[in-house]
Amino acid sequence: MGMIKNFIACVLLVVLFLQNSCFEAGLSANVTYDHRALVIDGKRRVLQSGSIHYPRSTPEVWPELIRKSKEGGLEVIETYVFWNYHEPIRGQYYFEGRFDLVRFVKTVQEADLFLHLRIGPYACAEWNYGGFPVWLHFIPGIQFRTTNNPFKEEMKRFLAKIVDLMKQENLFASQGGPIILAQVENEYGNVEWAYGVGGELYVKWAADTAVNLNTSVPWVMCQQEDAPDPIINTCNGFYCDGFTPNSPSKPIMWTENYSGWFLSFGYAVPFRPVEDLAFAVARFFETGGTFQNYYMYFGGTNFGRTAGGPLVATSYDYDAPIDEYGFIRQPKWGHLRELHKAIKLCEEYLISSDPTHQKLGANLEAHIYYKSSNDCAAFLANYDSSSDANVTFNGNVYFLPAWSVSILPDCKNVVFNTAKVISQRNIGDHPFAQQKNVNELLLASSAFSWYEEKVGISGNRSFVRPDLVEQINTTKDTSDYLWYTASIHVMPGQGKEVFLNIESLGHAALVFVNKKLVAFGYGNHDFANFSINKKIELNEGINTLDILSMMVGLQNYGAWFDVAGAGLFSVILIDLKNGKRDLSSGEWIYQVGVEGEYIGLDKISLANSSFWKQGSPLPINKSLIWYKTTFLAPEGKGPLALNLASMGKGQAWVNGQSIGRYWSAYLAPSMGCTKKCDYRGSYDASKCQKHCGQPAQTLYHIPRTWVHPGENLLVIHEELGGDPSKISLLTKTGQDICSFVSEADPPPVDSWKPNLGVVSSSPQVRLACERGWHIAAINFASYGIPEGNCGSFRPGACHMDVLPIVQKACVGQIECSIPVSSAYLGVSAGACPGLLKALAVEAHCSI
Repeated sequence: MGMIKNFIACVLLVVLFLQNSCFEAGLSANVTYDHRALVIDGKRRVLQSGSIHYPRSTPEVWPELIRKSKEGGLEVIETYVFWNYHEPIRGQYYFEGRFDLVRFVKTVQEADLFLHLRIGPYACAEWNYGGFPVWLHFIPGIQFRTTNNPFKEEMKRFLAKIVDLMKQENLFASQGGPIILAQVENEYGNVEWAYGVGGELYVKWAADTAVNLNTSVPWVMCQQEDAPDPIINTCNGFYCDGFTPNSPSKPIMWTENYSGWFLSFGYAVPFRPVEDLAFAVARFFETGGTFQNYYMYFGGTNFGRTAGGPLVATSYDYDAPIDEYGFIRQPKWGHLRELHKAIKLCEEYLISSDPTHQKLGANLEAHIYYKSSNDCAAFLANYDSSSDANVTFNGNVYFLPAWSVSILPDCKNVVFNTAKVISQRNIGDHPFAQQKNVNELLLASSAFSWYEEKVGISGNRSFVRPDLVEQINTTKDTSDYLWYTASIHVMPGQGKEVFLNIESLGHAALVFVNKKLVAFGYGNHDFANFSINKKIELNEGINTLDILSMMVGLQNYGAWFDVAGAGLFSVILIDLKNGKRDLSSGEWIYQVGVEGEYIGLDKISLANSSFWKQGSPLPINKSLIWYKTTFLAPEGKGPLALNLASMGKGQAWVNGQSIGRYWSAYLAPSMGCTKKCDYRGSYDASKCQKHCGQPAQTLYHIPRTWVHPGENLLVIHEELGGDPSKISLLTKTGQDICSFVSEADPPPVDSWKPNLGVVSSSPQVRLACERGWHIAAINFASYGIPEGNCGSFRPGACHMDVLPIVQKACVGQIECSIPVSSAYLGVSAGACPGLLKALAVEAHCSI
């Protein structure tokens, strides 16, 4: 009997050990695919995914970003892997802080979500050099992204490094981890033509190399029509409803659905209406897609010098459902969440059959998914860009606004239409738009210290060449800056007034003659090269010409982008008396970097150095000057924004951490923006823009974890000239939200239950604050025919004051729901007879 007891005890211990092991590591899953979908543990899955790039935020906020993504209806998080920061020096790896890839993947796993790991190792992503380490460029005989042995050896080594790291941590699905997909290369099909046969061979090699790494999960190649089996070729773009994989055995997958577009210095701010984004998603699933990823779901920030080029801005907000600072962007986040719920109601139908197409009229169609002959789900689409329509389907009439899709999970009831946005809205187009909800701290001018750099070569770090050098090959991207210095000898009697012509490959340059600033030239994102033509005056004898050439991010996209150059390639003096004088092949003295970089003025260790000067007046509007001050961190836990609207161009650091490049002096064109962008019709990156005639960016994200109690150090390197006394620090103290829902709008998607239909027939106003905040006040509430827009509602001709009812339901709550019905709102059924009534509410959230 004792032996039996001992045996039972041992068995229990083993069972407990296995249970704990499963809890720690997660249950293993088998991931395959067929022509309809990814198959996880034998079951087809319809999956919503979103991109979050771990280094564009901080580890402390990863859980919150992932939580908001999950609440928004995502089941997969997608991220690139950034080779240049993981291997900054060949053979020396870095996986700490913002670049702790394992921690990020485990954070996704803790949220019970899947992960798509896009190893590449080419990323693009508007990331510096596309994610390639610059040292790769200097390997003898190397050619990127073609059948070149030195490149293939390095790429294979890094792919293996990342795959092995994931295996060691048990992070692939077969090991109980969250990784269900991996990607090799990235959008190579867009440029493959430029590499000829070498490109075709490279694609086959990359695919074979990936498969041989034995990840046990499927590999994908996006934008790659010739992706060899078993690699899944996927679609990237604003729309992918017409995409077909290169094999009937592969599912239809969309790896990049652009939620907006990236921002560049000197350009207006692009945005994508949520009605169009939802239309694109619904059309994709309507026509057979089963995996869709938002690029980006959270964009974040290009801290430091991580931004690609040329001239990609520091903000990578991307008009994503979660904004750069981590706040939910409404109504985009909410409308997409309702869409995801509607598609999820159809999942069993989507995985059970291929769609059956039915023409409903001109630019009108239906796609039906059957589980059986009398059990189906349907998508009704009007893809006309201007005309609304009534359509007849299964004997019923449905209204379809132009450029919209209605989803019917039972082939009868519409639970969602992409053009009908009833989710709450934020008041203001960015988190710090409303002054009443922002605490602004002006940094006092008396607290600033400064250091004025010398123009031209300083110290003993210079070298001489007999001609103009290319900048990237010279600096190796250790600095944005390269000084070009030459002497100009003017003999007695020679013309002193001459024209200076400078040609540059990019990206910007300051020109000094005899140590005085005479010109500034720059390119833009689409055309980095530029010319400077300036009339200058020289002295008899020796004159100095100092040109500071400035990079604003290395090229990250295009065929052979890795060999795109920068810096000066021609300098000519034109004297009307003596003709041209070409300085390009004369003697030039060079220095990589500027003086303040070598001193280390951005470092905390030099905060009290004698290099810094202080006094009155504070020098302003001066080029090549460093400023330093301290500030006390505002109360709270939320992110901070540094307002640099008063500055010109440069970089900024907080407590030694670079918050990125700024260029407030570069204004967008004054034309091209519209007050209201029509979502109907095909979208592109230039269709919907705002803030014309203004800087692309004036607010710069400071993560809360980068500041601490007590004094914090701010260092600014100003290249052009600005006024630091007007710099301010912003924190968000409140949030104003609103909603407008009519009696004709559909009930919430989650009120529809399979086999039961619509449980609640009333539409609802739903309001929710950011986590940690609550509804402190209802500023407006009217039932009837309210007029105006969100933030400026007013009572209309038919108005019933329902403020007390809304206050009772909402004040003090994190979120609340109010049915839009006369019965609930205590209004007699005969009020405002014959009119379609609506409920408009404005609310204030605070901590």
